[in-house]
Amino acid sequence: MKESVVIIGGGIAGMETAASLLELGYSPILVEQSDHLGGHVASWYRLFPDMTPASEVVASLKSRLDGVTVFLETGIQFINRLRDGYNVMLSNGVSIVAKAVVMATGFKLFEAAKKEEYGYGIYDRVITNRDLEKWFSGIPDERIPSAPWNIGFVHCVGSRDVKAGNTQCSKVCCMTAIKQAIEMKEKFPDAEVYCFYMDLRLFGKKYEDFYISAQKDYGIHFLRGRVSEVSETIDGRLLVKAEDTLSGRPVKINMDLLVLMSGMLCNPAAASIASMVKAGADDSGFLRSRDNVTGVVESERKGLFFAGACTGAKTVPETIAEARSAALSVHNYLRRPR
Repeated sequence: MKESVVIIGGGIAGMETAASLLELGYSPILVEQSDHLGGHVASWYRLFPDMTPASEVVASLKSRLDGVTVFLETGIQFINRLRDGYNVMLSNGVSIVAKAVVMATGFKLFEAAKKEEYGYGIYDRVITNRDLEKWFSGIPDERIPSAPWNIGFVHCVGSRDVKAGNTQCSKVCCMTAIKQAIEMKEKFPDAEVYCFYMDLRLFGKKYEDFYISAQKDYGIHFLRGRVSEVSETIDGRLLVKAEDTLSGRPVKINMDLLVLMSGMLCNPAAASIASMVKAGADDSGFLRSRDNVTGVVESERKGLFFAGACTGAKTVPETIAEARSAALSVHNYLRRPR
């Protein structure tokens, strides 16, 4: 009989972990709280740096799940640590005994309304990166004007921010802002597009090329400095105040649309589930790995593993690679003599 492994979370990390474990000869059980697989990526339009349709990535992962037991709209009631494994009780009444559990519980986006100075939820023409992705995917949004003249992107909203309670970099915001800025320029060639950034963290393959193309081929303006205030003008536009720290001058620009790049925070459900088996979180709220060099996918508890953004902000390629690593770590653990 094939060994069962429970994977908590049906985003791209959970899907890749389940598919990899299936190929290794196990019986993965994938548990997802929402009504669909794919997590955040399922609601994204295109992915940097190649502008890959997100739907293609999710469809490719789904195609490898034939043979995986999938529970949708299902939560975790509790997890009990057994002598040699775990008893996982699901919200649908199903009880599973497994020697290994993988947490792929992902992240949540920072609630932009908490940064009141940016006006999200106050002014009609202030939206978030998630809102814009939905619009790219064809979901109407009355806040987005039909012919914007000036469009602004604010980086690091809820990231690297002591007041917001998150001092960590979300890793994907710079590139997401550049990607979305290019997409808006493609849709509105006559618009002036601005990115307000603290500093640009372009660490991945082809990322620097993507940034250079945004300037050279699309004419996107990059202003180094935080936005200090957003207000609404009498004609319904936005007045954005910032400081260009490279020139040392204050900047005031009228905008027709302002997009806030909400950062990544740990999914609160992850810490709740992990606490059931006494697995801790670090000071940023993300789940604590055995170590941050060679044991990122391993917890401090035997038989409990991690995959994806539950341990920290990650890009899609990093998440998929880590999910494969988690599956292999589970495989090695279950083969080990006890």
